[in-house]
Amino acid sequence: MNEVTLTVSSPPHWHTGQKISRITYGLMIALIPAVILGIVNYKMHAVSVLSVAIVSAMAAEAIMQYAMKRPLSLTDGSAALSGLLLALMLPASAPWWLVVVGSMVGIVVGKQIFGGLGGYPFNPVLIGWAIIRISWPGHLNLDDVLVNFNLGNIPMADPLTTLKTSGTAGLNIFSYGNLLIGKQLGGIGATASLWLLIGGLFAIIRGYIPWRIPASFILGILLASSLYWFANKTASPLFHILTGNVMLGAFFLATESTTSPVNNWAMVLFGVGCGILTMLIRIYGIYPDGVVFAILLMNMVNPLLDKIRPRVIGKVSP
Repeated sequence: MNEVTLTVSSPPHWHTGQKISRITYGLMIALIPAVILGIVNYKMHAVSVLSVAIVSAMAAEAIMQYAMKRPLSLTDGSAALSGLLLALMLPASAPWWLVVVGSMVGIVVGKQIFGGLGGYPFNPVLIGWAIIRISWPGHLNLDDVLVNFNLGNIPMADPLTTLKTSGTAGLNIFSYGNLLIGKQLGGIGATASLWLLIGGLFAIIRGYIPWRIPASFILGILLASSLYWFANKTASPLFHILTGNVMLGAFFLATESTTSPVNNWAMVLFGVGCGILTMLIRIYGIYPDGVVFAILLMNMVNPLLDKIRPRVIGKVSP
């Protein structure tokens, strides 16, 4: 009698009717407008960072799966998407070795040692970014590393760093229109607010991501920044929504399926928590932007949020 063997993948076992590859490639299509803006602004520097990040992420995935005797899964696009997202968060001046370290740490430490897709507790892209941000902060200091780029009429100062160091007095060089269309210093594609919004809405309409997480993320930013603005008359809520990694984080990082909730109210709490923590880090933390660390912190409580269940209808008879 032949034994029947079952291969059980990591939870949650939640089926949307779409293949993993369809979702990942769909998300990459949604990111195309932000990629184009990055290439327009930073030319071949952006192309170099994007290429190195994607190739090194895919190489790390293949090496780890070969070493651990697992089936190769490069065709599902998850490693390529991770590399793309990391590259969009990095400045165009990032040295090649920093890009390689960030991509490989994210895939190896953040993903494969936990069993691969579906098994990791933290977003691998954010793990990779956080490691290089903490280890080599000078390479991610936007005001310093992008000073030699000729970006036309884009103010050569990071809005959030300006707010952190100079307060509202230095914000008069930034207009909401420029912030909306991505005319600000930042990652290659992370500050393309309008284009990320368009891509995010496309991803929601196509069913690649849930709408509750990005909506509640932005709501959390709006609530926390409004309270602080009314109390201190500092930067407006709209300024905080249009700067930093907010749009990329809300639509493409916080919605990562393995590290975000699957229940509706849990998604709302997760998103609001990300938004509020982002503002707390921006206001009281040492980093100008708090999106990455806010999402990582909420990744920790994700399993607890998914334990929230609707009230049971009925009662036990005496």
